[in-house]
Amino acid sequence: MRLWILSLLPLFFFGCSTTQYEPLKTVEKVDINSYLGTWYEIARYEHFFEKGCSDARATYSLKDDGNINVLNECIKEGKLSSANGVAYATDASNSKLKVSFFRPFYGNYWILMLGEDYEYALIGDPSREYLWILSRTNSISSELRSTILNKLPELGYTQDKLFWTEQTGAL
Repeated sequence: MRLWILSLLPLFFFGCSTTQYEPLKTVEKVDINSYLGTWYEIARYEHFFEKGCSDARATYSLKDDGNINVLNECIKEGKLSSANGVAYATDASNSKLKVSFFRPFYGNYWILMLGEDYEYALIGDPSREYLWILSRTNSISSELRSTILNKLPELGYTQDKLFWTEQTGAL
C-alpha cells in the first residue's frame, strides 16, 4: 500500500498544474560583450530576495574562464545590499543563461527582448515566475514601456504582477 501511495505522489503534484504555456521564445542571438556592463532594473516580478529594494541594478563582467560575473545591488532599508553570482550561456545563441547566487543551484535567465543597441532587455524564465525589465539608464520612455507591456501577454506574462522599481539615483 505504501509503495502504491508513493507512486501516485508525482501524479498529484504534477497533475494538479493547470497552467500550460507555449514554449518561451528568446531573442535569436546575443553578443555577450555588448551585453556586459550595468543594467538598471525598471520593473520586476516581486520575490523575497528583492523585497524592499530600490535603485536595483546588475553589473555583468566577463570572467577569465568565459563565465559571467554577476553583481546585483540595491538599496534596502537605507543601506547598500549586494549579491555576487555567476552565469553561463547554455547554447550558442547566448540568449539562455543559467545564473547562480547559491551554488550549486542555478536559475534560468532568458533574454526575451533586447534593444537593437542593447539599450533595454526583458528577462524571464520558462515558468513565467520571474520577469525583469532592464535598461542601460534608470528610466525608459513611455513608448518603450508600452512596447514591452504589449508584448507580455504573447510571452505568457501579465503586467499586473509587475513591481515598478524606484530609481532615486542613490546608486
